[in-house]
Formats: sequence, structure tokens, C-alpha cells
Amino acid sequence: MEYFINISYIVASALFIFGIKMLGSADTARRGNLTSSIGMLIAVIVTLLNRDVNDGNSLSFGLIAVGLLIGSGIGMFAAKKVQMTGMPELVALFNGFGGLASLLVGWAEFAKEGNFNNSEYPIFTAAAVVFAVLVGGITFTGSLIAYLKLSGKMGGAATVFPGQKLLNAVVFITLLGFGVVFVVTGASWALYIVIALSLLLGVLGVIPIGGGDMPVVISFLNSFSGIAASAAGFVILNNVLIVAGCLVGASGIILTIIMCKAMNRTLVNVLFGSFGSSSSTSQEVDGEMKALSVEDAFYVLEAAQSVIFVPGYGMAVAQAQHAVKELAEILEDNGCEVRHAIHPVAGRMPGHMNVLLAEADVPYEQLCEMDDVNAIMETVDVAIVIGANDVVNPAAVEDESSPIYGMPIINVHQAKSVFALKRGQGAGFSGLVNTLFFRENTRMIYGDAKETITGLVSQFKD
Repeated sequence: MEYFINISYIVASALFIFGIKMLGSADTARRGNLTSSIGMLIAVIVTLLNRDVNDGNSLSFGLIAVGLLIGSGIGMFAAKKVQMTGMPELVALFNGFGGLASLLVGWAEFAKEGNFNNSEYPIFTAAAVVFAVLVGGITFTGSLIAYLKLSGKMGGAATVFPGQKLLNAVVFITLLGFGVVFVVTGASWALYIVIALSLLLGVLGVIPIGGGDMPVVISFLNSFSGIAASAAGFVILNNVLIVAGCLVGASGIILTIIMCKAMNRTLVNVLFGSFGSSSSTSQEVDGEMKALSVEDAFYVLEAAQSVIFVPGYGMAVAQAQHAVKELAEILEDNGCEVRHAIHPVAGRMPGHMNVLLAEADVPYEQLCEMDDVNAIMETVDVAIVIGANDVVNPAAVEDESSPIYGMPIINVHQAKSVFALKRGQGAGFSGLVNTLFFRENTRMIYGDAKETITGLVSQFKD
């Protein structure tokens, strides 16, 4: 039986790896998701058949069934009811619950054993419990703060106060100290202090990070949830959990680094730079925004030979992706070359805009990387910015005093004409004023993005 279980775990791990590989392409992403799901199904079934997971006793399948029903119900509700605008918050919550699960596994293993003296490696097992609790607790409360910021239930600006970094350092060192006490003595009170401090550190670690950096925070916490799961695997000696956690942790870290490079910032700067605090976002821009009607925009687009759509979170809010696809098809039929430029950190979670456009069946070959469109931007007749802010802000390349100076952007300001679709004149989620909106070649089209795009479609059809 043990041989069969180990072989099954190897098969499940291989399916995880192949599934993640297929997620790298839009053509194979759904198949990759299914492949990884099959791997997880194999791992779960084999684990339930393994009597050793319950010290040789039969498992309580009734309780397991109840848990599956509750979890499946929550998952189905989330899949059916949560809109794409709420997906970043949902991902943050799922990351948090993954961390909480790892924390509970570590605590439950200690509660069941009382001590690890009977373990073959008592010090290692105790250290694994501390690590699972530490990372899981930070992931849980940190993800809750990210959820509150993304959902608007908490201000998106960075929350900073004097001595904050020193306080965080003291809490972390104290946490490690009590962790050592638990490993050496096995005292339950030390573990409970570790749990409390890890939960506190998650809050203190995320509140000084501004809303504009939330996509990076989400991918980083996703990595943490994987690391916590791997630590839980060491606690209960489950090989497939260790492998799955390592895969999630490694892929999350890689994605985090990619996104940091896309912003020309280091991970340390994102986590400790307090970007988005009130002191870093105040600025004034000379000039005024110039409005344009849908009718006038139609005449410009009718004569355009090259158009680039640049989606942002505003497109998700308006659910305008299907209307964007329809307008793009009309422009193509009119002899216009159409592209969609996606910045790596556009939206409020990694891949947010890619998912939206894929949902609308926008041809994959029309999706362009930032560097590719920047090379031809000066030849583009019209760039249509739909609810994007920082990722098209010229201050990143022109204003050395700007908090985002040095961040690679989509250079829509170099296009011959720019249409900026925006609900109002307010700043973006990060709180920075976008100097693009004040340039001579930019015209603002105010209102709901879906209604604006639909209006342009109607103009072409009339």
C-alpha cells in the first residue's frame, strides 16, 4: 500500500508541474488548470485511503463529507456570484484561508501529540510547527488587510507612523525568540504567543503598503500561502503537500519578482517603502483636462489606421471587455490595425486584464507586451486608455520627483491621439495624479467605460 501511495503522489506532483507549465499560454491555460485539478484529486483520494494519516485508525468520512460540502458550497458561490471586479479581493481571501489552514494544521498536530518526544525528529517537527504557524499567521492577517484595502472597506493609502519599522522588527525578533522557546521546551504557552505575534505581524506588515502595490502583495502572499502549506506538509509528513506547497511558493516568488521588475522597484522597496502614503502622493499639475464627446471621438476613430487599447481596472469595473472586443472587430473591418497593450501590473491582481480579455474571446495574437507596443507607439493614430492610471503616467519617465519615477510604462503619450475613458477627474487607486490627462494630444471621455464604448459601436453601425 505504501508503494502505491508514493507512486500516486509522484504522479500527482508531475501533474501539478505540467499543469503550471500549461498555464503559461492562453491556449493551454484551461487544460493546465484541469490537469493540476486532476493531480490534486488523485492526491486527496490516495491520502484518504491511507490509514496511516490517522495513526492506523479509520477516518471519520462523515466529517470529511461535511467539510467538502461546506467548502464546495463556498467555492460555487464565489464562482457564480463574484464579479471580475471582486476577483482580486477573492484571491486575497483565498490566500489568507490557505495560510490559516496551515496555521491550524501546525497547532492541531501539537494539540494531538502534546509533545514531540515520541517523534523520530522531535526538534525538527517542533521547528516545522513554528514555521507553519509563523508563515500561516502572517499570510492570514496580511491577506485580510489586502482584502479590506482592495474592497474599499479600508483606505488604500499606506498607513505609517513613527517607529513603525522598529516595532515590526521587535515583534519579529520576539516571535522568533518564543519560537525557539517552544522548540526547546515544548511549552504550549510559547506556541500560543507565536500564533498571536504572527497574526499581529501580518497586520503590521501590510498596512504600510499602499493600494497601488496590492498586485505585488497578492502574488507575494500567494507565495507565502504555498510556503506555509509546504511547512504543514513537513509537520504531518505528507510528501505531496510539501511538493504542492513548494510549487506554489516558488511560482509566487517568481511572479512577484517579475512584477517588481515591471515597476522598476525591488521587493524590499515595495514592502518597506510606504509607497502610497499621503506624503508621497500630493502633487499639482499645470493645465486642464480637455473633454471630448463620443460623437467627436467616432470621427477620429473612423479615419484611424492604427488603434491600441490599453485596459486598466476601470474596464473591469465597467465590465466593458465585450464591448471593447466588438469595437475592435468593427475597427478591423474598417481597415484599422488593432492591438491590446497590457502592462504587467495593470489591474489589481496579476493577470487581471488578460483574464478579462480572454473572457471576451479577444484574439490572443492581438495581446501585446509593453515593450512591443512602445516600439511602435509614435506611429499609432489613437491610443484608447480604459481606466488605466499609473501604468500610462508620463511622470514615471519625466518627473524625477514622482514616487513612480523609473517605472516602465506604456508610452501612450507618444501616440498621435489619446482617448482616456474615465468616470471623473479623480486620481487613481495609488492616489497619484496622471499627467497624461493634461497633455495636448489627450482628450477625456467621461462616463461609464462600457456605455462609452457601446456608444462608439452604435456610431459605427448607424
